[in-house]
Amino acid sequence: MTDTTTIKTLPFEKALAELEEIVRRLERGDVPLEDSIMIYERGEALKKHCELLLKKAEARIEKITVGADGQASGTTPLDVAE
Repeated sequence: MTDTTTIKTLPFEKALAELEEIVRRLERGDVPLEDSIMIYERGEALKKHCELLLKKAEARIEKITVGADGQASGTTPLDVAE
């Protein structure tokens, strides 16, 4: 059973580190089947949590737009492809 309450409180870096550890354990192949299923489910929850945190961070990043007079006139979403 996945403890989503504790996952929701993890900062991105800790969630990612735990997810990476889960991947390493599963890739080794020495985890019993039942444990593999449990940690896989936790890994899925961690992945979703990390994706949500990244989307929130991206939404907060904006660039300042400057008007013809050189003054800040607002903000627009930052296009990371620039």
